[in-house]
Amino acid sequence: VTGAIAAFLTSHPDWNPGNMGVCVACFERDIAGALGLHRAASVQYLRPEILGIALGATIIASLFGREAVARSGSAPAVRFVVGAFVMIGALVFLGCPTRLVLRLGGGDYNALLGLAGFAGGIGVGAFFLKKGTSLGRARKEEFNGSAWIMPLLALAGLALVFLRPHSLFESTSGAGSKHAPVLLSLGAGLVIGGFGQRSRMCFAGGIRDMILFRSPHLLVGFVAVLVAVLAVNLVAGDFKLGFIGQPAAHTMHAWNFLGMMLVGLGSMLLGGCPFRQLVLASQGNGDSVVAVMGMLAGAACAHNFGLAASGKGVGPGGMLAVVVGIVLCLLLALAARKRA
Repeated sequence: VTGAIAAFLTSHPDWNPGNMGVCVACFERDIAGALGLHRAASVQYLRPEILGIALGATIIASLFGREAVARSGSAPAVRFVVGAFVMIGALVFLGCPTRLVLRLGGGDYNALLGLAGFAGGIGVGAFFLKKGTSLGRARKEEFNGSAWIMPLLALAGLALVFLRPHSLFESTSGAGSKHAPVLLSLGAGLVIGGFGQRSRMCFAGGIRDMILFRSPHLLVGFVAVLVAVLAVNLVAGDFKLGFIGQPAAHTMHAWNFLGMMLVGLGSMLLGGCPFRQLVLASQGNGDSVVAVMGMLAGAACAHNFGLAASGKGVGPGGMLAVVVGIVLCLLLALAARKRA
């Protein structure tokens, strides 16, 4: 369902950018721009899909799973910083793990380098998990009010979408100017968020579980999204094989690899990919709320300081940020090992 909806949201030339039906990193970056956290004029739009995912996850967790419970663990500052670097790595690759799968389903060969780097980062992270690395388990809080922080923020964002105050920034050209109708985007997000909450879908978790436990359960979701995107793209005529001329992509292979390696390694420290972090935050996980806030901050830094890639490639600042992020995550993984 997620794959089919994501591909459908790009099926009209004026709707979401190519291979970007749903991208948590790209859409959170657009939201950061809409709120004025960065001033890159081409990527500013309050994306209803993100708000819908948050609300859909909250509704399903509350009504069916009774899982909208306030939980938190430890190391909030670390989670904030790692979340920021996960976002920077994703914006160097030009997409989060969700968009990685969409790009693969659209025929983008550059995403193969991203997939290799993502799996490599998860493999390194899984090695540290086996050695006892952990930032702390989330435990139930005495006060459950914090479980509603993320859904309340999503509702506030939704109010801004419909009220459209003059203080809100919105792109008139570039990726931020391309978006599906508001109600369609919101409905898509609600459905994806609801299914994501019940299925525990996590693109990093699928590879992690295969490495650690030989369990294909979550990886099946990864493959199912890819198959659905591929099918819809073939029917719609949006499938294009190759490295060159892919929408919102660059051909600097080393940095496609390393950017997603940072995303994979950071996701292991956080306990889930950006999509999973958003869903967990929406059902009351305070650790994930901090990680999502870190991603918004990372998006702001990426565009304010020229770290994000473009279709032309990655600049020196982005390269340095990725290397620093990988080294930092490795040091944190070493420092967070639990000893008996």
